[in-house]
Amino acid sequence: MVTSTEPAPVVPPADPPSPSEPPRRRRLVAMSVWGVAFVAGWFGIGLPTDPLYAFVWLWTATVAWNSHRPWRTHLRFARDWLPVVLLLAAYNLSRGFADNGATPHVLELVAADRWMFGWLLGGDVPTVWLQERLYDPEAVRWWDVLASWVYFSHFVVALAAAVVLWLRNRDRWAAFMRRWAFLCATGLVTYFLYPAAPPWWAAKYGLLEEVARISTRGWRAFGMHGAGNLLNAGQIASNPVAAMPSLHTAFALFVVVFFLGSVRRRWWPLLLAYPLAMTFTLVYAGEHYVIDVLVGWAYVGMTFLVVGLAERWWRRRTTGRVEGPPAAEPSVTS
Repeated sequence: MVTSTEPAPVVPPADPPSPSEPPRRRRLVAMSVWGVAFVAGWFGIGLPTDPLYAFVWLWTATVAWNSHRPWRTHLRFARDWLPVVLLLAAYNLSRGFADNGATPHVLELVAADRWMFGWLLGGDVPTVWLQERLYDPEAVRWWDVLASWVYFSHFVVALAAAVVLWLRNRDRWAAFMRRWAFLCATGLVTYFLYPAAPPWWAAKYGLLEEVARISTRGWRAFGMHGAGNLLNAGQIASNPVAAMPSLHTAFALFVVVFFLGSVRRRWWPLLLAYPLAMTFTLVYAGEHYVIDVLVGWAYVGMTFLVVGLAERWWRRRTTGRVEGPPAAEPSVTS
């Protein structure tokens, strides 16, 4: 009697790990070292609010995250980002000359805020009304701490979002940077054409009730006196009459709008809470009027509209150039 046995199934060998896949332990160690160095720089030098200083930290973060890759790949970050950082540095420097000795606009901004909110706040502008009820010169409250962190986020959120896009999708990164550059450029042009002073400046020269500039005081609650060193130095050196529009709130809304279509709608309220928190921070801290914020939001809408139309025009133009004109039909002669 002959018995037959079925052959045992052949189990294919497990795929070897891809050489491009980083060992988790190596990435964890590299990011831990970066985190320790960042905290040390944060306490010793200050939070990275200067574009060049922020560039160094962002670049080293990408190196730590992709530490398994060869160095030539890390040089691509410098190639792509150095022009962006130089433009930001030039923007910060040129903004300081925006007033050109002209008298800044103040009274119409105060009048606009009073027209919008005076009936509700007893004739006060929102900054004065908020500081009278929330600001205590002798004590730092929890909302002061939150406001300082929200204010600082202006200097890193947009850059950090752009770095993530650069790592994951270069086309979306390019789209992000085109819109961001346009937003910065239109804001800078407005600073030259319409120099405007913030509430703390107006109060300093007696054009508004007493207003304190308190955007960085919240860090004192944790003994982080050096955290705002660079930010405070930048505030002293920057142009004090570049308040219209508020690019702080414009950047916050810009980042949210750019990513809004990529997340589920249930997360939209959380994302939209960020520009609202930035608005409260800037108005409460004496950095901007509400009218500055509204104009900044309008600039965001203009940015997406204008750059989107320009991109569609360019795609039609380049597509037509690649495809070329339709071939002429041969003539028929009898």
